Amino acid sequence: MGIRALFAGSAVLMAGIVACSASAGVAVTPASAAGAKASASGAALMKADKTKADKTKADKTKAAAAAPASSATVREGLCTAPADHRALAARVSADIQAGLRGRNGDHAVSVYDRVTGLNCVYNGSKHFDSASIVKAIILGALLRWHQQTKTSLSSWEQNEATLMIEQSDNDAATALWDELGMDNLQHFLNLAGMGETELGQDGLWGLTQVTSHDEMLLLRLLTGSNSVLDASSRAYELNLMAHVVGWEAWGVTAGTPSDVTWQVKNGWLPDANGWHINSIGAFTGHGKNYMMAVLSVNADANDDEQYGIDTIEDVARLVQHDLNDAALTAPSGTSVTAGG
Repeated sequence: MGIRALFAGSAVLMAGIVACSASAGVAVTPASAAGAKASASGAALMKADKTKADKTKADKTKAAAAAPASSATVREGLCTAPADHRALAARVSADIQAGLRGRNGDHAVSVYDRVTGLNCVYNGSKHFDSASIVKAIILGALLRWHQQTKTSLSSWEQNEATLMIEQSDNDAATALWDELGMDNLQHFLNLAGMGETELGQDGLWGLTQVTSHDEMLLLRLLTGSNSVLDASSRAYELNLMAHVVGWEAWGVTAGTPSDVTWQVKNGWLPDANGWHINSIGAFTGHGKNYMMAVLSVNADANDDEQYGIDTIEDVARLVQHDLNDAALTAPSGTSVTAGG
């Protein structure tokens, strides 16, 4: 445009000179005629460019005005979601708070639904002792290590991994923690972006400091395509989490519909500060794809392990109900017909 404008300006100046000469009786030379022609051509080009620019601007304005409201993200309390899921965000936020109301101790909750785009966070960056939910990190680090070394899990590692996840066996966790070493464990956390997680020192893996924010990153890593864990690794870990023994199937699984598949890892740990009770899980099938992490510590001397479990399950049942309510999860303005 700079060269074009300069050219047009020169042409206009030449045209002025030609006009003055003509009025003085000076004959117009062929070169002067060419200048006049160039002036007209340059002006036409400038007009065309301006018209094109105006049209482009108008098109952008029109497109912005026509953009669906659902593309905007709204906040309702603890939750954010696309605008057409505002009602869902408001309900889940209210229910998380209702589930925690009146309960002793400290809590953190993270919920994410890939289908609706709902994301809810309560005390997301507050640290808690991990207890056994760190075992999901240990297995993730083990699988990543084998990806990098292009090797398969040995039969011994497979056995230890199964015991560690399905039965929450502590000896198996210690064995794999020691095999990996702190460097490999930290490398996995770095790749996963889990910068808030602090590994337990001196072999005390149960004292790893975790946040619901980072636990949600782990769940999203396990359930979606990424560059850290390949499809085979993700499927391996999720399969173990889907087959925990009965006494390990509590927590965020509470209220899960029968047609939705859960994958869960729980942890509990009593110490001088009270009971640390944690539960993380992913839920898929029947058009669903959501995750939940609830962390807690109960400092009241009268609160036992079951109290912490009950708190987590109170929250989970409400969230499970909301995320499986067809009318609530449908975009606003969408009619839902009940099945017969």
